Amino acid sequence: MKLFAGVDIGSTTAKCVITDENDNMLVFEHIPTEYDRNVSGEKILKIAADKLGVSTDDIAYLVSTGYGRKSFLRADANIPEIIAHGVGTWKELPGTRTIIDIGGQDSKVISLDDMGNVERFEMNDKCAAGTGRFFEVLTHRLLGIEMDQLSDLMKKSTNPCAISSMCTIFAESEIISYLSQKVPVEDIAAGTGRSIARRIVAMGRSAQITYREPIVFSGGVANNEAITEIFCELLGKKVTALQQPQSNAAYGAALRARVMYEAEQKKKAAN
Repeated sequence: MKLFAGVDIGSTTAKCVITDENDNMLVFEHIPTEYDRNVSGEKILKIAADKLGVSTDDIAYLVSTGYGRKSFLRADANIPEIIAHGVGTWKELPGTRTIIDIGGQDSKVISLDDMGNVERFEMNDKCAAGTGRFFEVLTHRLLGIEMDQLSDLMKKSTNPCAISSMCTIFAESEIISYLSQKVPVEDIAAGTGRSIARRIVAMGRSAQITYREPIVFSGGVANNEAITEIFCELLGKKVTALQQPQSNAAYGAALRARVMYEAEQKKKAAN
């Protein structure tokens, strides 16, 4: 059995998916990204291979993606993360037309055509507002809770406060002001979530993305059910979070690895 791997080296998390020759996802693992992107790639690949009970040398072809894709020296090829997200999501949920992805330090909205190809996209990778990093700041530094507690806290809100600023620094100031006024933390959390979701929806619309259904939510923040519900409310449409929302780019890279490997084999046979 041939094995293929996709390694997504993001700004905050490195992910690996290993698939078989029938494109089945056999294993998915992720770790925090280290300063040395190549080391991060090697580590997550070994962790995934060990979990599967194979050697990294058993991988027939490996494709990298994400911010650190060109730093991973072992990779046979690399592809842009937008393409990887499209390929992986389409395979996991065929027919997907819109992807909302909130990563550690960026957010993106991707529109797919009826064949699963990327039509257009818009990305915010210049500002922390609307990213997983801002949610980390909100939970750990400002509210003093863990990230996995945030969704339940937001769902308790009965009167979400208004966060008007689109700048992370000013938004933090607003949150601190609300805390000093003894506004319930659940209302602050829910208000912040709504503000970030509105920003991302507007970002997509600025690129003329119409949010055609089915709409899929991916990235680490997609583990937050409350944010998924906010997107549903803002769009007036169903939004489905992936079961393993951090896996789709790595999965897409692994799927491309099989295609590239087979193309190389055919080329060799022809020669």
